[in-house]
Amino acid sequence: MSKIGSMRVGVTVITTVIAAAGLLAGCGSGSSHSGSSTTANPTGGAAAAGVGPARNPYLASDVYPVTHVDPAQSDSIPYPVARGTFHVDPTKQPRVAGGPINYMTLAATSPDYRWITSTDGVRYVDVRDGGFTEVASMDAPGAKVTPPAQVDAVVDQDFTNSDQVRAAVSSWGLDWVSAMGNGVYVLVDKDNRLYYNTSAGDIVVFALKNKDKPEDGIQIVKTFDYKPFLTGQGFAGAPEKIVGLDMTYDGHLVVLSNKGMAVLNRDLTGDAQQVRFGDDELVTNSMAIDESGGIYAASDKVMRKVVWTGSKLSTDPADGAWSSPYDFGRQPPTVKFGSGTGSTPTLMGYGKNGDQLVVITDGSDHMKLVAFWRNQIPEGFQQKPGTKSDRIADQIQVTAGKKDPLPEFIQSEQSVVVNGYGAFVVDNMHPGGDPNRLVDVLTGGPIDQAPTGMQRFEWDPTAHKWNSVWERGDVVSVSMVPTVSSASNMVFVNGYSKADGWDVTGLDWNTGETVHRTIFGQSNRGNGAYALIEFTPDGDLIFNSISGPFRARLTN
Repeated sequence: MSKIGSMRVGVTVITTVIAAAGLLAGCGSGSSHSGSSTTANPTGGAAAAGVGPARNPYLASDVYPVTHVDPAQSDSIPYPVARGTFHVDPTKQPRVAGGPINYMTLAATSPDYRWITSTDGVRYVDVRDGGFTEVASMDAPGAKVTPPAQVDAVVDQDFTNSDQVRAAVSSWGLDWVSAMGNGVYVLVDKDNRLYYNTSAGDIVVFALKNKDKPEDGIQIVKTFDYKPFLTGQGFAGAPEKIVGLDMTYDGHLVVLSNKGMAVLNRDLTGDAQQVRFGDDELVTNSMAIDESGGIYAASDKVMRKVVWTGSKLSTDPADGAWSSPYDFGRQPPTVKFGSGTGSTPTLMGYGKNGDQLVVITDGSDHMKLVAFWRNQIPEGFQQKPGTKSDRIADQIQVTAGKKDPLPEFIQSEQSVVVNGYGAFVVDNMHPGGDPNRLVDVLTGGPIDQAPTGMQRFEWDPTAHKWNSVWERGDVVSVSMVPTVSSASNMVFVNGYSKADGWDVTGLDWNTGETVHRTIFGQSNRGNGAYALIEFTPDGDLIFNSISGPFRARLTN
């Protein structure tokens, strides 16, 4: 053990071993574009897979306390959403300006309020009576803050070519790698404190100055300099950065970086333990956590479960830890980060009798949906042909509705959406692309051809295999994280068409039919740029726009 600042650090180094071995014109019209369907019950309901993830008592809520909705990273919400076609003018909705990337509107401990996390800091919002009003805000320490008027001046332009977009984005003066590293995977704890990571390598804890009077403002109650833990190289040649934060079920903070993981006390004091991954590995997505201390993270080559025992961070199989290589490919030219998975791992399957899995899409140029046994490998299970280890329960090719000849890449930067034993993935690849991902997400659709394609799968817990349920090669998903409403049996994506502009499209979970459209028109405020699609308990859309989240009441 060695001292780093006030923290004592236990470091385990892991060596990587790579095994040899669109949109429709209106809702309900057109074909459902069903793919092969051999599963007998393609509902993906929670009952089929046992109960969902357990409530973490140290988080603010069971829905939206972390970036991908819950500790399992399911992107599944229990709130009902109306079917139909809705027209929403983004410029006329109640909005909290910010950005240029506004990742999520998080839960607070009170249902009357929400936290917003973005590349420039945090906001606290009053959501009572259908409202969406900022009551307090604070910039992240060291963040290059782009004034809202300057964000709007770029976003509200009618671009006709990529050079215009590059020139406009350059006016923000942002290093996009650093900017997009601020506040991506964050959390709100049971005491209404928001844990935020900065691209510079700091952990910042925000809280209200007066919990009973939010308008008194936000303060920083704790900071921790994590830079001494960041000793490797990160994405695109930049220094290693914090990727995300999460919390164990016994209230310890987990910090995931490009090259490793650490567990700290929730108040950022005392001892810390760190695990380092292989020098040739790179992590670009966050982690899932289960109620037994399992922490699931994927580098660009290896999927692993690290275990927090309550006293140590373990990679020992005796404690239930494991690692498995998976297939990777090339860095695509658009949207995606890195050559491995674009997914934060998602847990699937609960209860004693069902299959318990963790799922990702792999990094192959034509990606596959991969399920790993997250606990004990079933007795008698034989490694399947083409997989890298017997830890992989099954993998299946994603075609996303594409026909031969397939494009060069079918890949995604989005997590697998999970509802019961059902899984949903999208293809984010479009022709063109720009190394600056801020430019990239503004050109995909309005200038470059929009990315199309998505597919729904179902896990068969009897045969231990994936089946394709349906696929849609005509529907667009540019860069937002899809969300499923388990109550309404709909999955939602953010897309673009020349005819209608930006929109949110809802597809029936069972059939793939288009059953919901919220049409924003040509305003780029309808672009959600890497953020999460959200709905409130009463079915309002919270759209985390590139120019700041807004709330829309969905009425015909």
